[in-house]
Amino acid sequence: LRRRMERVVAELNKRLDRPIQPFKLTRRADMIQRVIYDSAVVQAVAEHAAETGVREDVAFETAERYAREIVPSFSATAYFGVATRIARRLSTWLYDVKVGPDGDGVLAGIDPDATLVFVMNHRSNMDYVLVTHLAARQSALSYAVGEWARIWPIQGLIRTTGAYFIRRGKSNLLYRRVLSRYVQLATAAGVAQAVFPEGGLSRDGGIGAPKLGILSYIVAGHAPEDRDVVFVPVALNYDRVIEDRVLVEAGRADHRRFRASVPEGLRFSVRYVWNRLWGRAGRFGDAGVMVAAPLSLRQIAETVPPERLTEAVADTLMARIRAAVPVPLVPVLAEVLLAAPDGLSEADLVDRVADRGRALIRDGIQVTFPVEETAGRVAAALAQFRRRRLLTEEATPCPTETGRDLLDFYANSIRHLDPGASSVTAPPQPAEIRAT
Repeated sequence: LRRRMERVVAELNKRLDRPIQPFKLTRRADMIQRVIYDSAVVQAVAEHAAETGVREDVAFETAERYAREIVPSFSATAYFGVATRIARRLSTWLYDVKVGPDGDGVLAGIDPDATLVFVMNHRSNMDYVLVTHLAARQSALSYAVGEWARIWPIQGLIRTTGAYFIRRGKSNLLYRRVLSRYVQLATAAGVAQAVFPEGGLSRDGGIGAPKLGILSYIVAGHAPEDRDVVFVPVALNYDRVIEDRVLVEAGRADHRRFRASVPEGLRFSVRYVWNRLWGRAGRFGDAGVMVAAPLSLRQIAETVPPERLTEAVADTLMARIRAAVPVPLVPVLAEVLLAAPDGLSEADLVDRVADRGRALIRDGIQVTFPVEETAGRVAAALAQFRRRRLLTEEATPCPTETGRDLLDFYANSIRHLDPGASSVTAPPQPAEIRAT
C-alpha cells in the first residue's frame, strides 16, 4: 500500500506546479511524536506542570492529546481523487465562478522553493470549497479548521485532506505551543497553507480586523536562512452567501454561535436540489475571486522591526485583500436599494447600478457582471429578493424589515470601496475578469 501511494504521489507531482512535500506524507503517528518531542514543546510541558501542579508525565500526556487533536492524516487519493473533484463540481454547480486577471501569472512568478500561504477574507464556508478548486493545480492546501467540524464522520474525512483542527476560543500556553510548533514545522517544510485571518465568518458582511494567531506562529518560526514564506492575498465575494440569514442573526445577537442545525441544512439542500432539477432554481449568482500582489516575509522582515513584524504582515495583507475585493451585482444593488428608502422604479435601479458599476471599473475595481447586461441581472435579482421576502411587492420595491438587515450584510462587503475610504490602497488595474 505504501509503494502504491508513492506511485500515486509521483504521478500527481508531474501535474502539480508545486510538488507535494514529503512532510505531508509523513505517517500521522510519526508526526505526533515529532511535535511532542520538540524542544519548545518539552519546555512548555515543564512550565505547564509547574504552573498547574500536575506531574510532568501527566502534562506530557496532555500535550500528546493536543497533538493528536491537531495533526492531520493526509491522503493524496482523498485530496486529489475526491476532495478536489467534489470542490470543482460543487463550486461550478452552485456559482458562476469569476477569477480576476493574472491570478496564474502571480503564482507563476513566486519562487518555487518558497512556502505559499494563501490569506483570505472569510465570507462563507464555501470559501474552503472554492479555493480548493482553484488551487488544485498548485498543490495540496492545508487548512486550519475550527472545532465545528470535529464531529463523526466529518472529522476523519477532513483530516485526510490535510486540514488541522484548532480551538478558536481561549486556550492554555501548552496548547498554543503544540499548535505553533506544528504550524512552524509544516511551514519550514514547504507545505502550502490557507489561512483566514479574521478567525471566523463575517457576521456583518464586511472584512474584519485580523487575528494574529496563525500568522504570528508563521512569522515567529521563520529565520533568515530558512526558505522564504510568500503570503498570497485572495479576496472573495459572492452574489449569495448561503449562510447569510444565520450570520445576520448571529451578528444581531452578538454571539459566535450560529443557530443552525444539521436537519435545517439538509432540508435546505434537498429543497434546493429538487428545485434545481425541476428548473425552478438556478445558480446562486457570481462567486468572485481576486489574487492580489504577494508579500514576501523575507523582504518585509528587512524593513520592519521584529517586534512589529506580525502586525505589519497582517495589516499589509488585509489592506491588499480589501483593495482587491471583487464586486458582484447583488452588493451593488443592495447599496442602491438602501440609499433610496422610499423605493425606486426598476428602470431607475438599473441606471444607478450600471452607473455604480462603471464608476468602480474606472477606479480599477474588478466588477464580475457585464455592465451592459445590468437590466436582465437586476430583474433576476429583484425576483429572487421578493421570493426571499426581502422586498415589498409594490411597483417601487422597498426593503422589508428583515430584508434591510440582509441587504446591509451584502452592501457591507463593498462599502470600503467607496471613494475616499481609508482602507482602500493600491487597487489592481482594470482588466477583464474571466469565468472558470
